[in-house]
Amino acid sequence: MKVELIHIHKHFGAVHANNDITLTVESGKIQGILGENGAGKSTLMKILSGYIQADSGEIRLDGQPVKINSPSDAIRLGIGMLHQDPLDFPPMRVVDNLLIGHEGGLFPNRREVVRAFNDLQSQFGFNIDPYAYVDSLTVGERQQLEILRLLWLGARVLILDEPTTGISASQKDKLFETLRKLAAQGMSVIFVSHKLEDVEFLCDRIAVFRKGELVGEVDPPYITDELVKLMFGRVISLEEKRRYETCDVSFHLDHVTIEDYRLQIRDINLAMTCGEVIGLAGMEGSGQVQFLRTCAGLIRPVAGEINLGGKRLTGKPYRAFLEAGIAYVPASRMEEGLIPGLSLTEHFILAEEQNGFFINFDKALAITRQRIEDFNIKGTPVSTVESLSGGNQQRALLAMLRNPVNLLLLEHPTRGLDIESAIWIWGKLKDRCKQGTSIIFTSADLEEILQYSDRILVFYGGKVSPPLDAESTTVEQLGQLIGGKGF
Repeated sequence: MKVELIHIHKHFGAVHANNDITLTVESGKIQGILGENGAGKSTLMKILSGYIQADSGEIRLDGQPVKINSPSDAIRLGIGMLHQDPLDFPPMRVVDNLLIGHEGGLFPNRREVVRAFNDLQSQFGFNIDPYAYVDSLTVGERQQLEILRLLWLGARVLILDEPTTGISASQKDKLFETLRKLAAQGMSVIFVSHKLEDVEFLCDRIAVFRKGELVGEVDPPYITDELVKLMFGRVISLEEKRRYETCDVSFHLDHVTIEDYRLQIRDINLAMTCGEVIGLAGMEGSGQVQFLRTCAGLIRPVAGEINLGGKRLTGKPYRAFLEAGIAYVPASRMEEGLIPGLSLTEHFILAEEQNGFFINFDKALAITRQRIEDFNIKGTPVSTVESLSGGNQQRALLAMLRNPVNLLLLEHPTRGLDIESAIWIWGKLKDRCKQGTSIIFTSADLEEILQYSDRILVFYGGKVSPPLDAESTTVEQLGQLIGGKGF
């Protein structure tokens, strides 16, 4: 199906999110949409998929003008969107998620639905148990489920918003193989990303967005520096790697064992210095998140000791970890980190230590304006957090951290961010290291782990490697350990 977006305009208050966008996506092609966070990519795709409406402009499908006022309108017209955060129901089974939105009456034939689901997933080599609960699936499997659901509902145009965020290399390979099959069958695939290597490898054509405008369209062969200049107006370079270790041992784990219903991690030993950065590498589900949450006081270890600055924290509640100066930034920004519906000002009020029963709103407003400026957040004090781009949501989370922080724990600190935003985030994190903050973070990006870590822990099937020196470790060595070689 050929898609034409003609002279699309969209404002959010004073922000011109889409400024006169005209774009054509040919049938049977994979169209890349490239741009930094806040460039207007997701806004345009939400207009096409019916989640929001344009202020002006026209949409045509196979040359015919259409009106798309809701996601159900879009699905009826054959347009489906896979969002960066899966739009599913984790407490429900796969088959029940598949039935959501299906116009089949109150009592659908579940056995027939399961048969159709298995037939469909066999075409792409997927292996999802239709009776499994969605919260037991990996991010990659939830993504596969959403693709199958959209195809089952009749999608002929598939939009994917940052689909490689948070999935493993093997899952990405499977995703790309699937998208190529769909394009070969005549579907139009729109691949929205900020990752240069992904769009260069996969897409037949790339449209580049910057500050709400379509600034260029490029055909292969692609030249990376040219794409970067189109995205940012300049070439971006990484700063020189530096260590900021400022004191002796600050955080100490002694023979810690962690258990949950999926795996057990035994006998973890770690001694960190102030200002040190430790990266956690491994396949998704190998124990990195459980490790971080144990360090944050959200999971109690079944054995071992946790100490910070000589203070014993073992067995103490989460609040004791907070009071000791341990801060935790989760990967799920809108599920755990931020509160949809609340403004930036309200978030900063909640993050501050309260004195008394009354809120000084003038002071809160002044603090919010200062943090918006300090953290370069593209929003206003009254902006709700869900109206911000992923990069600005991450900046808001960091702006909410109290001072001082002795240990900062981060899940995927730059997930879904463009390279400029990622460098900016790490600049702020390294500023904290200079002040003595130790950092432990997990990432699916091995280059990020090697670039910003002083030492690395590799997780594999509940096992943890001895700390590796990042400067003397290569991507290949890290990849072998992640695959289980050497354990």
